[in-house]
Amino acid sequence: MAHLRIGSRGSQLALWQANHIASLLQQRGHTVSVQVIKTTGDKITDVALAKVGTKGMFTKEIEEALSAGEIDLAVHSLKDLPTDLPSEFVLAAVPAREDARDALLSINYSSIEELPLGARVGTSSLRRQAQLHAIRADLQIVPLRGNVDTRLRKLDAQEFDAIVLAAAGLTRLGLAGKVRHYFEPVKMCPAAGQGALAIEIRAGDSKITEAISFLDHTETRVAVDCERAALKALGGGCQVPIGAFARSGPKGLLLHAVVASPDGRSIIREERQGVNPQELGVQVARALLARGAKKILDVVYEREVSVPQQP
Repeated sequence: MAHLRIGSRGSQLALWQANHIASLLQQRGHTVSVQVIKTTGDKITDVALAKVGTKGMFTKEIEEALSAGEIDLAVHSLKDLPTDLPSEFVLAAVPAREDARDALLSINYSSIEELPLGARVGTSSLRRQAQLHAIRADLQIVPLRGNVDTRLRKLDAQEFDAIVLAAAGLTRLGLAGKVRHYFEPVKMCPAAGQGALAIEIRAGDSKITEAISFLDHTETRVAVDCERAALKALGGGCQVPIGAFARSGPKGLLLHAVVASPDGRSIIREERQGVNPQELGVQVARALLARGAKKILDVVYEREVSVPQQP
């Protein structure tokens, strides 16, 4: 059996994910080590993610280590992985997905409807900001960066009336008990790939492909391929106001997707069924664009371009 080197970000959640994969590989007889790699997204902590404007901000340095042969596989949160991978890499496995929903956490309030007028809600996501504003235009959305523990400390210090985080990360860290409300995808559409992990390796590495093939979960892979096809067709990255969530339906896959202006005043939703995940993703994206999503996204992308890149 091989010794496998996993590359991962250093946050508590990222290390949980890497060690989870390491444990599954060890059960197959492999020896495994985890190498922490600091990414651009980890280095820039005082700027809202949407203003950084860098695709691959949580993956670039890990891919560089993979390319250099310093690691054998990378474990990412799939929603952080750009839809266009460099040709030298492949998405070799997508393990079974955790809860894809977004979750509301609050000390004093049990739902978004209970929040007081003008309540401060923390999130680092334009997608969440847009959909929160669509639900409650009066809310004050405040940028919230940092790992899960940092965000929870700020909530405990009552810097915010509520914060919104991915349910999957909270579940993985044993913090699901802090959730006050789960948003259903039709109300707060998750990011493409949210709740899923991505195992990235060098293209053509048959040894590693064989070692990790058991990790690929067919149902999850089909769903996230559909979501990522929609995201790619919309020209989006992980920090734009686009949501996409696919699940098994009576006629194959059911894909729900949304494009929204950051202020929530313009929000376009589309839901369709299909059998081919790639085709369904593209069809939904084209329907959104035809209904006005292009105008929304043009404004968002122009705003991203106008923000100076951080060092």
